[in-house]
Amino acid sequence: MGDTSAPRILVVGPSWVGDMVMAQSLFITLKQRYPACRIGVVAPAWSEPILARMDEVEEVVPLDVGHGQLGWSHRHQLARQLRGRYDRAIVLPRSWKSALVPFLARIPQRSGFTGEQRWGLLNDRRALDKALLDQTVKRFVSLGLPEAEVSVGDFAIPQPRLRVDPDNLVNLRMAHRLSSRPAIGMMPGAEFGPAKQWPLDFFHRVAAALVEEGYEIRILGGKKEAMAGETIRGELPHVVNLCGKTRLEDAVDLLAECRQVVTNDSGLMHVAAAVGTRIQALYGSSSPIYTPPLTDNAEIHYLGLSCSPCFERHCPLGHTNCLNTLMPERVLGAIRTAA
Repeated sequence: MGDTSAPRILVVGPSWVGDMVMAQSLFITLKQRYPACRIGVVAPAWSEPILARMDEVEEVVPLDVGHGQLGWSHRHQLARQLRGRYDRAIVLPRSWKSALVPFLARIPQRSGFTGEQRWGLLNDRRALDKALLDQTVKRFVSLGLPEAEVSVGDFAIPQPRLRVDPDNLVNLRMAHRLSSRPAIGMMPGAEFGPAKQWPLDFFHRVAAALVEEGYEIRILGGKKEAMAGETIRGELPHVVNLCGKTRLEDAVDLLAECRQVVTNDSGLMHVAAAVGTRIQALYGSSSPIYTPPLTDNAEIHYLGLSCSPCFERHCPLGHTNCLNTLMPERVLGAIRTAA
């Protein structure tokens, strides 16, 4: 083991935007414990722009392996490049393959939760107490703490804070001809599935009312949400559909300028929270207890029906009442109150 006051720590990161943002809580915790530590992150290539906005991360190690693929040769090659460079590894995903790189790189201490027969790959295996660690972010942060502290269950969860690039924002405003109106962001997507997606007509109704009140609406998401963005926009003026037209780092800057956002439980929700924007968070099949926006500046809209949360991609009952009966007027009222 190297200098214990300045350990070199490699974190194997998650594969979702929101989870990667929440992982910053772990990075902040490590920096608080070991101010001189060096943090590297093994992560999918798409996540580099997000990690580049985290002051705690010194190195990003791209892992270009498709989701669900083993990619043995690529992992082995990557591990050889990392040998001797890190003292400790923290593996956030619970899959067997996610622990391969630290093991093959011969990193002395390798921490992670027990799962998928990883006994030979991890030498600091933690049992996952789901009652104690009832949030994703708590699980991430706990792996950076001694087990004795975690067992008490009362440890700090630092809020993520992504760095904003003002110069990039100026360029974006010009490129997309954004107005001087105060902006409200809307994120209609949710990669997990439709049981987390508020009806597009409800987004449209909120957008129409806010345009009348003097706002510009910015719809953000990936290419998959482009048609959804057009449905929300309809014939409304002062509504800009940016879905598929911006990079992930652009979304950071655009969301930072928004007064508020209306968003499904999605990766961009966590991005907005990490730049301090007021969140109107819409929860359907998922739980605001398990994956809340990590900010004090959020209002949760969750009906808590008897069938919720089901954590399913599609409503198993066929009605998605958890979102279809979450009416636009409720969200509009919350936006106006917070304005």
